[in-house]
Amino acid sequence: MTIGLIGRKVGVTQVFQADGTMVAVSVLAIEPNTVTRLRTQERDGYVAVQLGTSAGKKLSKPEAGQLKNLPKAAQSLGDVREFRLDSVDDYELGQTVALGDLFAEGDFVDVTGVSKGKGFAGQIKRHNFHRGPKTHGSDHHREPGSIGPGTTPGRVYKGLKMAGHMGDERATIKKLRVVRADADKNLLLVKGSLPGARGSLILVKKA
Repeated sequence: MTIGLIGRKVGVTQVFQADGTMVAVSVLAIEPNTVTRLRTQERDGYVAVQLGTSAGKKLSKPEAGQLKNLPKAAQSLGDVREFRLDSVDDYELGQTVALGDLFAEGDFVDVTGVSKGKGFAGQIKRHNFHRGPKTHGSDHHREPGSIGPGTTPGRVYKGLKMAGHMGDERATIKKLRVVRADADKNLLLVKGSLPGARGSLILVKKA
C-alpha cells in the first residue's frame, strides 16, 4: 500500500514523445497536498494518512473540525481523502506532499475517479446487448427479450442485466503510464482516458 495524491481532471489532449510518436493523454492538475491526520492501529484500528487539498468544495462543520489543530492556511482545505499505509512514521501533521515527491515520467499509476452519470439507460447502451431485427415483421427492436423461465423458478434471478441507472460510480483504471510530470506547473499527464468529467476529483497513486 502506497500513498497517493488528490487532484482534478483538466481534460484530454495529445503530446509527441521523444521518438516522434503521438500519444493521447489525460491531464491532471495536482496541487500540493497537506497531511491533515494520521490514523494509527492503536487509536483508529487501521493505519492511514489523511490528505487535504484546497481545490475543492467547502467542508462541512464536522469535517472542518478535524482540521482545527492544523496551521491556519491548512484549515481552508476543500477536499480530504485517506490512503491506507503500512506505516505513518515518515509523515507528520501539516507536512506537504507535492507531485514531484511521488511521480516521475515512466512511472505506472492507478487512477480512481467517479464516472460520468448517464441517467436511466437501456440494456443495449448499459450492457452492450444486441438489438433485434428491424424487418420481417419483428417488433423486437430494443427490448430485453426473455428474462427467465416460467414455472421454475417462477421469478427473475437477482443480478440479471437489465435497464437501469448507468454511470456515476467509483471506477479505478490501473497501470497507466505517466507520460510527463511537470512539478513546476503541478500537472501530471497520464496515457489514456480516465473516469469522470472535467474538473472532477481524481485520486492517483503508484501501481
